[in-house]
Amino acid sequence: MENRKNFFHLHLISDSTGETLISAGRAAAAQFRGSNAIEHVYPLIRSKKQIKALIDALDREPGIVLYTIVDQDLAALVETGCHELGLPCVNVLAPIIEKFQDYLGAPSRGRVGAQHVLNAEYFARIEALNFTMDHDDGQAPEDYDQADVVIIGISRTSKTPTSIYLANRGIKTANLPIVPGVPLPEGLLKATRPLIVGLIATSDRISQVRENRVLGATTGYDRSEYVDRASITEELKYARSLCARNNWPLIDVTRRSIEETAAAIVALRPKPR
Repeated sequence: MENRKNFFHLHLISDSTGETLISAGRAAAAQFRGSNAIEHVYPLIRSKKQIKALIDALDREPGIVLYTIVDQDLAALVETGCHELGLPCVNVLAPIIEKFQDYLGAPSRGRVGAQHVLNAEYFARIEALNFTMDHDDGQAPEDYDQADVVIIGISRTSKTPTSIYLANRGIKTANLPIVPGVPLPEGLLKATRPLIVGLIATSDRISQVRENRVLGATTGYDRSEYVDRASITEELKYARSLCARNNWPLIDVTRRSIEETAAAIVALRPKPR
């Protein structure tokens, strides 16, 4: 008799922001179709009192426990509490840190939230995010030569979320919608510094996404043309011709996640010498 659950509780316990755990937990949960994770995130757990409260929460809603806690005494409390409740418990960073220690021959610093230190990389990310938000959806094209990447594409090809994802990696990214009959700005055509890349998808996929956009829209949309597959096919044809004419690479995002699209863009960037 099969004993699978169509949902389960996933408890993510961190002494920092929990971003690492959320990514790891979602990546693992995505491998199990038909089982949906109900996430419980506990960030900034740094005291015995907090751990006692979260152990009570685990008792109320038992499930899988993932944690990243640097303090060994607090980590031991989590392990003990889970053991007593009979819950699976994984210290996500422990095996990775052990491998680093073995290879580097040095112990880890044991610093809480060490990945969020206010260093040059942090400020580069903030600068990239500010630039990206200021250059979203065709804004300020005269600044495109200051960008690292410019993403172009017709409506609903995930330009903005991909731009923001790249900005979070410190890559200054602008994006511009391609509209048939509307000329490209001079700032784009004259730009020599950035990688310019076009995003496309199948007409079926774009129509489906646009249908959802129209459902939430109040004014300003000609629904029949906006979601019409034949019209979308012409838009895609125009986008392809622009990229071919200017020798700009194209990425089909139909079956790609935002992360996969961003990785493909990063791979296209020239390697530093």
